[in-house]
Amino acid sequence: MDETQVKIKNLLVFVSVILAFAALYFARDMLLPVVIGLLVALTLSPVVRTLARAKIPEPISAFGLILGALCILGLGSYILSGPITAILADAPSMGVELQQKLRGVSGFLKDAQNATEQVEEIASGGGDRTPVVAVEQPSLLVFAAGSVANFMALTVVGLILALFILASGNLFYVKLIDSFSSFADKRRAVATAREIEQQISRYFLTITSINAALGLCIGAAMYAIGLPNPELWGVLAFILNFLPFIGAVTGALLVAAFGILSFDTLGFGLLPAAIYLLLTSIEGQFVTPHVLGRRLELNTVSVFLTVIVWSWLWGIPGALMAVPFLVLLKTTCTNVPSLNVLGNFLGPQLSTDTGSNA
Repeated sequence: MDETQVKIKNLLVFVSVILAFAALYFARDMLLPVVIGLLVALTLSPVVRTLARAKIPEPISAFGLILGALCILGLGSYILSGPITAILADAPSMGVELQQKLRGVSGFLKDAQNATEQVEEIASGGGDRTPVVAVEQPSLLVFAAGSVANFMALTVVGLILALFILASGNLFYVKLIDSFSSFADKRRAVATAREIEQQISRYFLTITSINAALGLCIGAAMYAIGLPNPELWGVLAFILNFLPFIGAVTGALLVAAFGILSFDTLGFGLLPAAIYLLLTSIEGQFVTPHVLGRRLELNTVSVFLTVIVWSWLWGIPGALMAVPFLVLLKTTCTNVPSLNVLGNFLGPQLSTDTGSNA
């Protein structure tokens, strides 16, 4: 009977996990602004609390911080709107020009495609093919622009939610304390909540500052070598660097395409992408690990898996929130004794010397 109960319990846990993933997938448009609001509130709560000690009421400081965030968001959108509109308008001609400059590579790919079609024709017996009706789909750039606009709207909703959370002061801490009966549990819950708040705030503020410096460096580098719209590449580098693994590659590919279009030779056209990858590699391998320290370092495997799962669930917004979610989970596991094993897995690999000294 006990074995049967264990099997039923495991089955219920498995079904619950599947249902949770399904709920996250289908309710993403509702949950995304909530998650954004909570992350922004956790990031700015220490700032609001510090201003409260300086006799500035929480509603006023919260309103000022969220208004500043909205202004930065609006300024970034304004900076990007002009170049992106021009790119969308010139996309067909730019595609043709890019194909012409890469005709050597495209010729090789075309020959490979022709060979594949001949093999398929031989395999099908060379008979008459059934006509295929092609449904015209919207272009990738138009789809991307629509997705960005939708994400921006959800971000504004999330910032408004963060405003209400920040303006409420310590209300949620009071509710958290009231949820436990013993003093030890109350103390542990408050300490865990404070630790989560501090780590999330430190992570977001640090990463945002690093990405802003990276964007300035990349924008200045693109300006120095003469790539058009250097401010666009600086802002895009700032945004894309929040995406682990795929952000640097995506930015380098975009810069490579426009570098090839902007310069006469293929070698010089690839120079902007090489500079982009060099700067992002320096940031990822040296600057960020040194600034964040080991306490906020994460296992590369866990980061990669989390990015895959959240990208599948929520697309690009999910990939943007994968690492903050992992930081929150790791901090929680570190402060809850029963979850220390999971927290140890999420943390960085310990060196041999460290392990021997321990």
